[in-house]
Amino acid sequence: MKIACNGSGHAPTDTLLLASNSYLDLANIPELKQAMANAVLEWGTGSGGARLTTGNKTPHDELEECIAQFKGEEAAITFNTGYMANVGTISALCGKNDFVFSDELNHASIIDGIRLSRASCKVYRHNDIADLERAIAEAKLEARSRGQDAKQEAKQDARPFRGLIVTDAVFSMDGDLANLPELLRVAREQDVLLMIDEAHATGVVGKTGRGLAEHYGCAHADVTVGTLSKAAAAEGGFVAGRQQLIDFLRNKARSFIFTTAMAPAVAAAACNNLRYIGSHPERVRQLQDNVKFFCEALKREGLGVQPSPSAIVPIVVGDEARALEVSATLQERGILIPAIRYPTVARGQARLRASLMATHTQEELQTAATAISQIIKSTD
Repeated sequence: MKIACNGSGHAPTDTLLLASNSYLDLANIPELKQAMANAVLEWGTGSGGARLTTGNKTPHDELEECIAQFKGEEAAITFNTGYMANVGTISALCGKNDFVFSDELNHASIIDGIRLSRASCKVYRHNDIADLERAIAEAKLEARSRGQDAKQEAKQDARPFRGLIVTDAVFSMDGDLANLPELLRVAREQDVLLMIDEAHATGVVGKTGRGLAEHYGCAHADVTVGTLSKAAAAEGGFVAGRQQLIDFLRNKARSFIFTTAMAPAVAAAACNNLRYIGSHPERVRQLQDNVKFFCEALKREGLGVQPSPSAIVPIVVGDEARALEVSATLQERGILIPAIRYPTVARGQARLRASLMATHTQEELQTAATAISQIIKSTD
């Protein structure tokens, strides 16, 4: 996809966009744009209230039914953003006597949700199942000790060990996947809940874009969080799962209860876009084919890039200043790929973060791969 880009007072030029989270490019499909315009005319520009008072409208209910069907779950609840979904869900499910086990590369919204919950947080090494099991064993020892102390002091608030494993499904700076089958095994063996955030997986991962469970051919997590602002090309976040979970969140998640509902037209647009994904699996396949082609093109150009199972392709440069220089030079050549550096990633791991779309052509991707390789090599 190309965009018109203004920069430093120069006239607009066409720029190849390799930096969008609109992975399926649904935001530019005429029929979907028209459907949202029609929804604005029917429902107005805002909801006028919170979901539990006057803000609940038909499009909100229809969207939640659509999400549940798309994800293959009993029910779903929507939030105004994916950030609010994570913060509200974790803080509703966990309290100060609980434990949360968090992958070290989890998104900031997960980290903030854990902080707000006041639960004890155990961070485990990225995608390291053995280290996760170590963290759970350590937490159980702490819980037993805590319970013994409470008993000795005749306190009434001691309760059995409760834990929540939480992880991104697709890690936003690396593009790799959480090991859902192994996470499910650990959660069942250790009697803890499992929550995954499919912000970058919905519409991208799996044969038809349903996410990690479809990709691996396994069961769903206990709690599936996602966003409607990336592949679904609208706005908002969601949680999908058992009806009991959704009913609980509807009455406990503060970021759902104490905020004005999303505009009904936005809810209608998100629902239309999810239905479009469901009826156009070829769009998902085209995105996946583009990612495969781009990774192979980078490799042919001499860059050590691994195949990506998502729409995110990290091209590690290393030095922060060098990564910024490469990104700026690419933009001068009409290719927009941001440089990601510390503190978003570890020091010395600065990178170009390419994010692909279903509508990129192979010619565009090959041109980009060649330019990236030439510029990186010229800065050695």
